[in-house]
Amino acid sequence: MIRAISVIGTGLIGTSIALAACRRGVTVFLSDRDPVAARTAAALGAGRARAPAVPVDLAVLAVPPSQVGPVLAEQQRRGLAHCYTDVASVKSGPERAALRLAPDPSCYIGGHPLAGRERSGPLAARAALFEGRPWVLTPSPLTSDTALRRARELVALCGAVPVVTQSASHDEAVALTSHVPHLVASLMAARLSGGPEGVARFAGQGLRDVTRIAGGDSGLWGDILQSNATAVAGVVRELHEDLSRLVAALDALARPDGRERAHGMRAMVDLLDRGIAGLTEIRGRGPGVPEHGAHIRVTLADRPGELPRLLAAVADLGVDAADAIVEECGPAGREGLAVRFAVAPRAAGRTVARLAAEGWDAGWANGAYVDQYEEGPALPTVRT
Repeated sequence: MIRAISVIGTGLIGTSIALAACRRGVTVFLSDRDPVAARTAAALGAGRARAPAVPVDLAVLAVPPSQVGPVLAEQQRRGLAHCYTDVASVKSGPERAALRLAPDPSCYIGGHPLAGRERSGPLAARAALFEGRPWVLTPSPLTSDTALRRARELVALCGAVPVVTQSASHDEAVALTSHVPHLVASLMAARLSGGPEGVARFAGQGLRDVTRIAGGDSGLWGDILQSNATAVAGVVRELHEDLSRLVAALDALARPDGRERAHGMRAMVDLLDRGIAGLTEIRGRGPGVPEHGAHIRVTLADRPGELPRLLAAVADLGVDAADAIVEECGPAGREGLAVRFAVAPRAAGRTVARLAAEGWDAGWANGAYVDQYEEGPALPTVRT
């Protein structure tokens, strides 16, 4: 059982972990190369901005990917903790560095909580940042059972969902789901600086959604992209091929020749349809809900105003109804509707109970509910 941890790096992720651990009664020690950042985190109630007198149960290295190996080696030589993990968004490089540099790589396990915000720094930290979110753990061939157990305990303290996989599988996945999306957002945002004067007046929600994550720390993101350059380059090449096809389709649509325009339209629609198909891979899940998350279903009474009243009720319970699915509650042609919501696994039972107490006909969408979600299908697992 974890009683004390040390968090090295008090930015958004490190401070959020510290806040979550403190909330669960764990003693937390904080350090950062910027003393003001550590003191700020301490002032927020995230722990004590000093070194522990004796080794702690677990040290969390909340540093850029390229720094994980050197910091791990330095802290192991100092005897900071019995076990170590990190939260870098790239895993293969840090794992290789740990095996090469650390005095005892068996007490280290890679980690990456799949959570974040557009803002950075300790003031952006939230104790609830990881609740219901996947937290990837990447044990190396040398990682001990004790290190894996300690990392799982940390994930549980933060209310996250552990997913155990290999570092290379993780890096290939996040290149597509995180790193290239950040690049695309940055490239789109960069276009705005050279746009027509007053272009900001025409900025709607679509543009804001596309560019929302472009404001991340450029130094940190440069480190992340450098550390995962091979996997990122592969995704960017595929994206480049699609963009080339898109340019050719647009050029054809701009020509007077009817056959060329028809060909361009077919190519354009094909790209749009592929986008719609890809979107179904994530649609239907609320924020923080992994692919294997819980879904609840509420059957509506045939009375005017029931749907708005239900949406207000689930919003009061913290459920995001933006991706709710409305469906027939019986055989085709029979009147009546039901609404299906995706919810975080840890909140599913409470949500159904609260809705039922308020008189709603609520239950599990699939007829059953699994209380504990651990290994998810999104990444191949290597250890349970």
